[in-house]
Amino acid sequence: MMIEKHISALLYRYQCVTVPGFGAFLTEIQPSYLDAASHTFYPPKKLVSFNANVKNNDGLLANHIASQEKISYAEAVNAIAATTDIWKHALNGANTIYLKNLGEILLNAEGNMVFTPDVPVNYLTQSFGLSMVVSPAVKREVYKAEVEALEEKAPIIFTPERRRSYSYLKYAAIFVAAIGFGLTGFKTYNDNRVAQQTLAVQQKVQQRVQQQIQEATFFIDNPLPAAVTLPLKEAVKEKLSYHVVAGAYQSEANAQKAVDQLTAKGYKARKLQANKYGLYPVLYGSFANHTDAKQSMREIHKNGDKEAWILVQEL
Repeated sequence: MMIEKHISALLYRYQCVTVPGFGAFLTEIQPSYLDAASHTFYPPKKLVSFNANVKNNDGLLANHIASQEKISYAEAVNAIAATTDIWKHALNGANTIYLKNLGEILLNAEGNMVFTPDVPVNYLTQSFGLSMVVSPAVKREVYKAEVEALEEKAPIIFTPERRRSYSYLKYAAIFVAAIGFGLTGFKTYNDNRVAQQTLAVQQKVQQRVQQQIQEATFFIDNPLPAAVTLPLKEAVKEKLSYHVVAGAYQSEANAQKAVDQLTAKGYKARKLQANKYGLYPVLYGSFANHTDAKQSMREIHKNGDKEAWILVQEL
C-alpha cells in the first residue's frame, strides 16, 4: 500500500501528519514573494518538512486510510507498520527512499534521517489555481517637458513737450490705450500658445507611457482568475508554537535546576507545567516557525546534546 498518497491528501487540511513509528510530516505557510533576480512572482504555499522524533500514533493517518481503503482501523495500522518496516530496511541499507509529492529521505553519517522536500504541488488550498508569474523588468522613462514662456517687453518712453494745443494729449492718450490693449492682447495670445504647447507635450508623454505599458509582455503559465486575493500576514504577535525540548523531569526541582543550567549557558530556557504524565518539560527555547526551531536543534546537537527534539504545541 502506498501510504504516501494518503499523507499527501491529509497535508491539504492538516499542519502535521504523523506516520506511527517513523516520523511526522509538517507544513509551514510561506507568503507570496517576488524574486527580483528572475522577475518571478510566487504565490503563497505550504513548505513541507519532516521530524523523525514525533512517532506517536495520533490516529489521523490510520483513520484516513481505513476510510479510503474500506478496511478496519486495525488493518490500517498493520498496513502502516508494514510500509514503515520496508522504509527502515531500505534506509539501513544505505538506500534513499522517494515519497511521491513529498520528497526524499536518507540516513546521514550519524544515522539520522535527512529529508529533502520535493513538492511539485501546492498544499495551500487558498492558492488553488495560482502559479508563478514571470515578467520582464518594467523600464519607466521619465520625460521632462520644459516649456519656456517668452514674453517680449517693449518699454515705451514718452518725452513730454510743452504745447499750447491740448489735442496732442488726447491723441497721446488714445495711442497709449491702443498700445495697452495691444500688449494685453499679445500677452493673452502668448499665454494661450504656451498652454497649448504644454498640453501637447503632456499628451505626447501620456501616449508614450501608454505605449510602453502596452509593450510590456507578461508570460503567464495559467490564466489568473478575475479576482485574486492573496492572503497577507496580519501584523499580530507571532505565536511561538515550535519548541526545542532538552528533557522532561519528574521532579520540579530538578527541572528548575536544568533551566538554571541552560540559562547560564546563554539559552532562553524555561520550564513548562507538568503534562498528563506528571513530567515537567524543560525547553531550550521557543520559535515561531519550524525552520528556526530546526536550525536551533542542529546547533544544540553539534554542542553535544543529541537528545534534543522539537515539540509542536501552542502554549
